[in-house]
Amino acid sequence: MDVINSFMTWIFKNRMGQIENFKENPIQVQEAAFRELIEAGKRTEFGKKYQFDRLKSYSDFAEKVPVFDYESFKPFIEKTMQGSQNVIWNTEIEWFAKSSGTTGSRSKYIPVSEESLEECHYKGGKDMLSLYVSNYPDSKLFTGKSLTIGGTLEKNPLNPQGTAKAGDVSAVIMQNLPIWAQYARTPSLETALMGEWEAKIEKMARETMNENVTCIAGVPTWTIVLLRRILELKKAKNILEVWPNLEVFFHGAVAFGPYRSLFRELIPSEKMHYMETYNASEGFFGIQDQPDSDELLLLLDYGIFYEFIPMDEWGKENEQVISLKEVEIGKNYAMVISTNGGLWRYKIGDTVKFTSTIPYRFRISGRTKHFINAFGEEVIVENAEAAIQFAAEETHSTIANFTAAPVYFEGNGSKGAHEWIVEFRTPPADLDKFTLLLDEKLRQVNSDYDAKRYKDLALTLPVMHQAPEGLFESWLSKKGKLGGQHKVPRLSNSRELLEEILGMMK
Repeated sequence: MDVINSFMTWIFKNRMGQIENFKENPIQVQEAAFRELIEAGKRTEFGKKYQFDRLKSYSDFAEKVPVFDYESFKPFIEKTMQGSQNVIWNTEIEWFAKSSGTTGSRSKYIPVSEESLEECHYKGGKDMLSLYVSNYPDSKLFTGKSLTIGGTLEKNPLNPQGTAKAGDVSAVIMQNLPIWAQYARTPSLETALMGEWEAKIEKMARETMNENVTCIAGVPTWTIVLLRRILELKKAKNILEVWPNLEVFFHGAVAFGPYRSLFRELIPSEKMHYMETYNASEGFFGIQDQPDSDELLLLLDYGIFYEFIPMDEWGKENEQVISLKEVEIGKNYAMVISTNGGLWRYKIGDTVKFTSTIPYRFRISGRTKHFINAFGEEVIVENAEAAIQFAAEETHSTIANFTAAPVYFEGNGSKGAHEWIVEFRTPPADLDKFTLLLDEKLRQVNSDYDAKRYKDLALTLPVMHQAPEGLFESWLSKKGKLGGQHKVPRLSNSRELLEEILGMMK
């Protein structure tokens, strides 16, 4: 196994030259990606509609092609799902990644071409391993198996008799993995793609608990559920008693900060590594490339052309859209992408803040629809996660899930507030202290919130509810969105979601 490990490590390290190239020449690499995308799109229905053959520059593209959200781009996707080809991309599209975006909205189906699978999603997985073995040259990663928690597949809802299929992006990726990659992972593909999540977790636990697992890849929430079940079955105190060679958790989909202390309890080792990825249904966008940083490296040679909308422009009639070379450090931007999967000037709904432009590194700051701004406080997910992580660390508690929404003014003299529902794995000894610490941190990280909280001017102390264990999982199950890429919205600017979940606590 050591020979195989050395060989695989050497293979993945060879990619580092290409990664260095797009780090050192980001704008040139993006310009090349733009030209390739336009060339591929010229003969598509979309390309003809927007006269791609007449586009000579990025400014022409920005002038002639509108910016789309899912609803406005959906007619092109649905036509492709119904069996038409060459609508948005010049090669056949046989897969669609199902994404809810937010759990309150209907499902979205994102086209996945062969190019986006190979040159984006799979390249992202390879680069993740390349960066990892480069950062940790003594790794024994390839002496064991990777535990991957996938989603589920389903028939194409708009053409069930056709050959095209749909499913969570993780399931689409797993289904199409080469044989060598299937051999290196656990559990079996059949188990990994099961649709019924309670039975799936049980079967996964029993299949994987006797394997030599060296790494885990998945969403923190479902990984925790699986690890706890394995500990029960093995009657072990921590997961290293089950998998002594475990060395890394590749995680994504939700911020890791609120889960960090719980993972340290489950995997009590200073040698355990954690590496964040940003792999969405629409594409693989970022990887944590530095061992001691929470910044993500923007991946630029993946068949994706990036544009950005400053969030102070968001929602305006003629929103300003800028290219990568125009972004500024510290500003909040909504991402707009054109991809080798057939998306064109598409708003993915995520917001980012750049921390560096040499090379381009960033942090995910939230969602364009996930924020609280009922009183001009402009609290984004990044703020909420920093606050709840701080409160949890200070009170030695661990978080399973949370959501928050505004408490609106009611009548003369009333004050507003934020109302939180928090499900703990390990609850704080003093919930009031937890609330005070959360409020304190929010005031530190968001000056607008702090201004509204000054002497309880507009906002009073947050209202805090401790949820019973399993509440959020029950809510997801009730919505038919258990597992996969589905998650509870962290923040809502209306009370609809919060009231629904509060109703389940009565």
